[in-house]
Amino acid sequence: MTAPTSPVGQIDASITVVSDAPANKNVTDPSPASVSNTGEVVSTEGVNAADSVANDLKTDAGNVNATIVNINHQETPVIMTYDANENFATLPNSSLGSTQVGGYDSSLNGNNVSGAGDGAASISENGTAALHQPLDVSGLSAEEERLWSIVTTNSLDFDAWTALIDETERMSEGNISKIRKVYDTFLAEFPLCYGYWKKYADHEARLSSMDKVAEVYERAVQGVTYSVDMWLHYCSFTISTYGDPDTIRRLFERALAYVGTDYLCFPLWDKYIEYEYSQQDWPRVATIYTRVLEIPNQQLDRYFEGFKELVANRPLSELRTAEEAAALAAANSEENEGEVPPNAVEQSSTVLSASLKDAEELEKYIAIREELYKKSKDFDSKIIGFEAAIRRPYFHVRPLNVAELENWHNYLDFIEGGDDFNKVVKLYERCLIACARYPEYWIRYVLCMETSGSMELAENALARSTQVFVKRQPEIHLFAARFKDQHGDISGARAAYQHVHTGISPGLLEAIIKHANMEHRLGKLEDAYSLYEQAIAIEKGKEQSQTLPMLFAQYSRFVYLVSGNVDKAREILARAVESASLSKPLLEAMIHLESIQPLPKRIEYIDSLVEKFTIPNSENFNVASVEEREELSNILLEFLDLFGDAQSVKKADYRHSKLFLSHKSTAESRKRHAEDYLVSDRTKLSKSLIPTSAPSVMGAYPSTPNQWATGYGVQPQAWPQASQTQAQQWNVGYAQQATYGSYPTSYTPQAPTSVPQSATYGTYPPTYPAQAYAAQPAVATTLTPAQQIPAAAPPAAAAAYYTSYY
Repeated sequence: MTAPTSPVGQIDASITVVSDAPANKNVTDPSPASVSNTGEVVSTEGVNAADSVANDLKTDAGNVNATIVNINHQETPVIMTYDANENFATLPNSSLGSTQVGGYDSSLNGNNVSGAGDGAASISENGTAALHQPLDVSGLSAEEERLWSIVTTNSLDFDAWTALIDETERMSEGNISKIRKVYDTFLAEFPLCYGYWKKYADHEARLSSMDKVAEVYERAVQGVTYSVDMWLHYCSFTISTYGDPDTIRRLFERALAYVGTDYLCFPLWDKYIEYEYSQQDWPRVATIYTRVLEIPNQQLDRYFEGFKELVANRPLSELRTAEEAAALAAANSEENEGEVPPNAVEQSSTVLSASLKDAEELEKYIAIREELYKKSKDFDSKIIGFEAAIRRPYFHVRPLNVAELENWHNYLDFIEGGDDFNKVVKLYERCLIACARYPEYWIRYVLCMETSGSMELAENALARSTQVFVKRQPEIHLFAARFKDQHGDISGARAAYQHVHTGISPGLLEAIIKHANMEHRLGKLEDAYSLYEQAIAIEKGKEQSQTLPMLFAQYSRFVYLVSGNVDKAREILARAVESASLSKPLLEAMIHLESIQPLPKRIEYIDSLVEKFTIPNSENFNVASVEEREELSNILLEFLDLFGDAQSVKKADYRHSKLFLSHKSTAESRKRHAEDYLVSDRTKLSKSLIPTSAPSVMGAYPSTPNQWATGYGVQPQAWPQASQTQAQQWNVGYAQQATYGSYPTSYTPQAPTSVPQSATYGTYPPTYPAQAYAAQPAVATTLTPAQQIPAAAPPAAAAAYYTSYY
């Protein structure tokens, strides 16, 4: 192992670092708190530049993705070359090991979103992480080759990554190049895994130089900037390796500027106090206690007891800083100015007076800090419930349960209701460690920063979410497109939509509709038409496409709404009949379009199509359910009742009765039988639990409960609601997919099944069909009954089907 040749974090001049920050950026290190001669706290958070989280995040937090430093010193797009004598502890937190967080490529090809050059991981169109260079399989075991193949194909396979790391460490224990390769690529995908950063640093310490260890730690605090444990490991390494107290203190102050107010920050404060105790620097120890007493944290009571013990064991003169002592001396000299030297008796009285004054000063010194402690305890009492509910403050790929997700939303609501912007930002950053894989929290963060007027922080969070943490989730890219559109970045919005079309979720109907709508708003109607045509052409090439019928229906609707061209709208639907299998959404669209056109209506044509759909045969295999076919038949009956003649109504009514009345009677019979059984059981249970003094009249018939109140004769609603999807607020619950669409709520998730029953021609947006795309992490399934998401209640009354959508 090479001995350290420089203070903590010195870098070889040849190392090139990707950064967003300008090369000449300076960050002033936070200085210890000072106390005036009266014992009042002058500053307890260091200099403003270091403590202002909002300012730091503008350049720092955006680099949390911590994409790999170019090990081979290849060319990178934005570079900062540091002098070999430069100290890491004086560098801004945006300096090392992090990829440039840029926007989307403004071109419309949408094939990649890249944050750096060849030396950094990039996001390709299929969502895999490109490695530093083509994988050299020479020297790899068969198992390593297999695992590399898996993670190259699917870079989010966490289990495969951990197996690959274990296999590499086992097979190449002394090969630092192979170890670096696997850790660099893994941590580019999962930068929040602080434990693996620590393991990586340990390998460098074992096989390389201390400078390389410091380099890994610097990259680590870019990747997981708001991790108390990561900063604690870095500070412990620095203490054990370098002897310069100023360097060590600067690193502590950097760490505290980011995580010093975390509710679980006490290990870092403990380490700082322990270090200053070892240095016998009592003024600094007292100052640290003063600072930590201002911060609500889990060990606040212990710190107050530690402070009182310190004051009891050391004289006040040893606890004052040099500035405080000088201020006190100056104040005393002003008081004594012009006084005649005392005689022996007066001198004795003066000594007694001085002793009393010292006691008063000590009492005031303690009282001021006790007041800080009480204020912190008061705030602690308000947040302790939220903090206690956080069971997993660290990142993991396993899903969080509903209660913990709701708690984060409630906690954020509470802090946002205050007036401390730094607290808001820091809590969001803490939340986005544990909830990094949930797009809704990123969307909420962006919207909060936008509302606060902090557009740099909003754009920073959006870049991190779309390029690193939830980059495979289509909803975050749709949100990004809408956000960019609203702020005038049209090329960025188009690129975001195109990225979904070609890379994230090809054929996603929501993306096509929203993109086309944007182009129409921009006056690019032909471009909007082209989007639909291209999507239709792609879907035609797929076998049994579930999206194609609804795509035709939405295209027809779009054409009619924006141009009023009924002939073109009808022609699109006619093409759908020729190109796609008949489906309920498609036929509903045709019925609705005809219902709002002047006479004559194409009644015979529509009736023939509905008949073909509702009566499947060997030539027309229909996968629609009985309920879907019955619902469509009901819609046709209403249409004919309004616009048809007596014969067409009679024909359709006869067909409907023949196909569905027997099915409905059987279903109703089963439903009533089940309800009767449940009511009978409830009646028996109530009679067994409630004693009566005399038998009732009804008691003579215990097995014959009153059936009239339990749904006798209940008929299913024949007319579908225009929309059965209700927007969810953040705190309602968390299903497999994040709610999305109206920013931040009301996005209707899509799954690869059949077309939803309630899809109608005039009820977009919640009507597009089910489609497959990579889902956000599911919520943990071990829920109590109280945590279960309640089913949506059925509408109280049926609404008229044909409403004025046009």
